[in-house]
Amino acid sequence: MSRKSTLGQRLPLVDSWEKVTGRGLFIEDFRFQGMLYARTVRSAEVHAMVEEVNLDRAKQVPGFVDALVPGDAGTDVHFGVLPISEDETPLSAPRALYQGDIVAMVACEDEVAAREAALQVDVRYRPMDPVLRPKDALKETDDPLHERTVAGTNIHKKVDQEFGDPDGAFEAADFEAGGEFLFHGVNHGFTEPIGCVAVPEPNGRMSLYSATQVPHYVHRALAKVLELPMHMIRVYKPLVGGGFGGKSDPFPHEMAAALLARKTGRPVKVIFDRDEVFLNNHGRHPTQYKLKVAADREGRLLGLDAHSLIDGGAWASFGVVTTYYNGVLCQGPYRLPAFRYSGRRVYTNKPPCGAMRGHGAVNARFALETSLDVLAERLQVDPFDLREMNALPPNTTTLNHLRITSNGFVECLQRSREASGWDQKFRKMPFGRGIGLGCGFYISGSALPIHRTRTPQSTVHLKIDVDGGITIHSMAADIGQGSDTVLAQMVAETLGVSLDRCRVLAKDTDTAPLDLGSYSSRVTYMAGNAALRAAEQILDKFQKACARLTGLPAQGFQPTGEESYRYVNDPSVTVSYDDALREALADNGALIAKGIYRAPKLGGAFKGSGAGLSPTYSYQAFVAEVEVDPETGFIRVEHVWAAADVGRALNRVAVEGQIEGSVHMGLGQALSEEMKFAGGQLINGSFLDYKIPSPLETPEIDVLVVESIDPEGPLGAKECGEGALAPIIPAVANAVYDAIGVRLNEVPMTPERVLKALQDKKKAEAKAARQGGQKV
Repeated sequence: MSRKSTLGQRLPLVDSWEKVTGRGLFIEDFRFQGMLYARTVRSAEVHAMVEEVNLDRAKQVPGFVDALVPGDAGTDVHFGVLPISEDETPLSAPRALYQGDIVAMVACEDEVAAREAALQVDVRYRPMDPVLRPKDALKETDDPLHERTVAGTNIHKKVDQEFGDPDGAFEAADFEAGGEFLFHGVNHGFTEPIGCVAVPEPNGRMSLYSATQVPHYVHRALAKVLELPMHMIRVYKPLVGGGFGGKSDPFPHEMAAALLARKTGRPVKVIFDRDEVFLNNHGRHPTQYKLKVAADREGRLLGLDAHSLIDGGAWASFGVVTTYYNGVLCQGPYRLPAFRYSGRRVYTNKPPCGAMRGHGAVNARFALETSLDVLAERLQVDPFDLREMNALPPNTTTLNHLRITSNGFVECLQRSREASGWDQKFRKMPFGRGIGLGCGFYISGSALPIHRTRTPQSTVHLKIDVDGGITIHSMAADIGQGSDTVLAQMVAETLGVSLDRCRVLAKDTDTAPLDLGSYSSRVTYMAGNAALRAAEQILDKFQKACARLTGLPAQGFQPTGEESYRYVNDPSVTVSYDDALREALADNGALIAKGIYRAPKLGGAFKGSGAGLSPTYSYQAFVAEVEVDPETGFIRVEHVWAAADVGRALNRVAVEGQIEGSVHMGLGQALSEEMKFAGGQLINGSFLDYKIPSPLETPEIDVLVVESIDPEGPLGAKECGEGALAPIIPAVANAVYDAIGVRLNEVPMTPERVLKALQDKKKAEAKAARQGGQKV
């Protein structure tokens, strides 16, 4: 068995066969002896006190076993993903905070009975005035939605940051651009619905099988809610059918299922319908954003001033981070001598918002990138030239202390400009056709862990025994993005062995060491580095084994890439993998190694300095070519050129897939996706009414991989799965302006909004013509 390097090759993911053959187990596939089926009972009111939950009629349903209702043990324990804002409870009583909030859970012998029993639960409410508009949440109130808010209002988080001299920058500016922007809420739209199975064990432990991105945070929350030590809880993550941030919180249904399993003494399974997934939400925040950017007459950026009002819905979730990210992630990929940001995230009586792919950066990026295009037009310079002259260089530090290492942004600009034929098309295409640029910048994992402990952010264990296979233990959560394959590649490359020798066990907290989970584009960088370090320890054992077999110095032996180790000073001396393994196992037993990753100390000493810190950053420059029908307002994206700096592309299939998926998801937010409400009630909570682009609406996408080879990244890699979403939305907006001459500051850019913008433009032109005639 021999191999060559897998780096940069087009590889199937290590779990692909179990998925395509249908043998892989998702949460829906799990069955246990005596298992009960649970259904949630959800609030019919937008905001109300829950005064009574009556089970009399539900108990008459054949197959009814039990229910979890307000007042049951554990139902009022607060938890949350961020320890600084734990405001969720397993059941929402005594107050339901939005239409769809969980007020009870029933358990029955079969799913049909559970559905019927849930319908028969009678809940008596005392309706309360809802808070639906973010501007109303800014007002002082005698009865805020949560105990811990800012100054007696419904403000959840308040951020004010200033660096340099923003006022002086705008006073000195020759040109400025900006405006007010409106972004509607967006849902993740992952394929697999949310679900879990809670299994009480005979020894008093609780096992939870859950489709989650964050087993460790679920583990912590369960320990708190169940009032059990963590060693009495086990979390098992099966295959996950997509997450995009929508499964990166510990959720009330997980806590409620565990409480109900403990109450009944039987396994309890709950799987959401799609409308429940929408009600659980935790998607992109609706946001009102104001931004202005200043430049001198040479086109040098002088300052940025940004303000956000963020609708967080009912709970905190990752909202503290969201509020900071809407400002700090504007600090790249451009040099900014002055910067000011104010952010307010508020509670409202709507489904909670949280982390979604490109968390915190997407809406702000749209505002900045479209404003830069306005600025370029006023400066009479090309949008590419403006961005290139202001690009951050490698190995520098931003105004707010973000450390920049590898940086392929300028190459991204050059590659997308050339590939798209920009210079032959920009401002030269017929009316209705246009081309636009959007750029991006994103973290490769947060440098600061959520829980401030000295525990590493990622740990990987390796074991090799007499069979020669390499078992990789990690709790990094593969949710379809291919992180298990990354870990296998780290080990295979380091040891010079075939990828099929590596088997990744990353599902069970009983057997896998701690990893913080799959969010903030952290897994490749952090878990990858941990796997690399563990593999280097095994390589050291192999080198010493080779030395014992040959009598030559250990460090002289290096992997050949063909499952052997060659002595560099005498290539005729080689030791096979199997021989080196047998010698390493002799008088020793199974080879064991541990690798850890902890981010270096970064950032400044100011409040909020940890937000946006990352060991490294990805960069993007995307071009979109569109056709706009001025009669219908319909935008069709014809072609996208997506240049992305990914450090080193470990697996071309995975990298291209992540970038293409980001473009597709970004196009949804750009053109059609939004959560619509009427009086606080979600009115499009289904895939029939919530419009995700189909393959027919998906353009040709040319992925242009830029490799900056990060000096600290695992084999030079960094993130590629989130940063690539943000640039496509402003690229489309800028292309629409090139096509029909109107700026759209509200997203999604629906046909109705395009037509209104054209009508407003026509009215403005007519008014200007009348005024010009009067002057004459």
